[in-house]
Amino acid sequence: MLIGQDITVIGGGIGGVAAALACARRGARVMVLERADTLRELGAGVQISPNGMAVLDALGVGDALRARSVPGQAVRLMDGRSGADVLRLDIAALPGDWLFVHRADLLAVLTDAAVACGVELRTGQPVASVEPGDDRVTLHLWDGTTRTTPLAIGADGVRSVVRAGLGPVTATRFTGQVAWRALVPAPRGTPPEARVYMGPGRHLVAYPLRDGRVMNVVAVQERKEWAAEGWTQPDDPANLRSAFADFAAPVRALLDDVQDVFLWGLFRHPVATQWHASRLVALGDAVHPTLPFLAQGACMALEDAWVLAASLAHHDRAEDAFAAYQLARRSRCMRIVAAANGNARAYHLRGPVRGLAHAALRLGGTLAPDAPLKRFDWLYRHDVTQTAP
Repeated sequence: MLIGQDITVIGGGIGGVAAALACARRGARVMVLERADTLRELGAGVQISPNGMAVLDALGVGDALRARSVPGQAVRLMDGRSGADVLRLDIAALPGDWLFVHRADLLAVLTDAAVACGVELRTGQPVASVEPGDDRVTLHLWDGTTRTTPLAIGADGVRSVVRAGLGPVTATRFTGQVAWRALVPAPRGTPPEARVYMGPGRHLVAYPLRDGRVMNVVAVQERKEWAAEGWTQPDDPANLRSAFADFAAPVRALLDDVQDVFLWGLFRHPVATQWHASRLVALGDAVHPTLPFLAQGACMALEDAWVLAASLAHHDRAEDAFAAYQLARRSRCMRIVAAANGNARAYHLRGPVRGLAHAALRLGGTLAPDAPLKRFDWLYRHDVTQTAP
């Protein structure tokens, strides 16, 4: 039903623009409404594993992104205080590429392709609320104007107004964790790997971006003090350095270079029960926000975008397409969210159990080096472009 179909996408981030592109490539006329004055992503990195790259390749933008990314070779789990290796995951052995990407570069690649495919991008268009109807969706903008559209796709993030239009929103819960995000110059000779430094109640992830010139740093700490959810709250770099002052010298050296840092509280959101209503549907963080402990937020949104567009292309009725999309996606997203929650616990072990767990990982990595990654075959080797309805 996509050929000639008018669709409005609410949200001009990675998931929204990917959905717009996927629908436009199948013949739809797509408009994207973005609340910000320009399409932009914060200065931060993102990892795109092979399951996400499968979508980008199918959309025709994989090579353009590879040219602007660092191809990852390994993920190394390390003891935060000593800097000693605990486990090395050989991600280069997976089928398909694993890229370390600046979020702005990923959005730019998707946006360029979407515009070339005829997608209309309108910035400075914040949507205040939505009303799904039997044959139209009404969008109420913050400036008091309204728009109607035959189909609307909500890709407006964790504070989604579209999600609120689909039914009751389940309460969220502060995890007792906060995260800092920063970019610093990469040390000379930085290898193309993601390093996860693990400590009691804390961990820090670092990996290179943009030809290895920039290092992306994400640091997480358990603490009682509540922090608001969102990526745009500046913090004093001294607070970040203090939280990891007893970590190994390479970590302290990275943090010494931090000039600007952003802090946000991590909240646990249940995966939404209902993803669609009549001619309105949502994707990405709007329906399944995940904690940043499995590097799958962007990949989940990319998978959603492809499956949603494929479902719309294969069904005559929007309601049937949306139902097929939710059926194909919800259980997988729930499994990914649960796996991310599990990583949070494993990274932050305390006391004697921490030493025992690290020793077990070292031994397992020596005896069966492929086993740790293999247990995630269901995630990284899954290709929605081959299985979408």
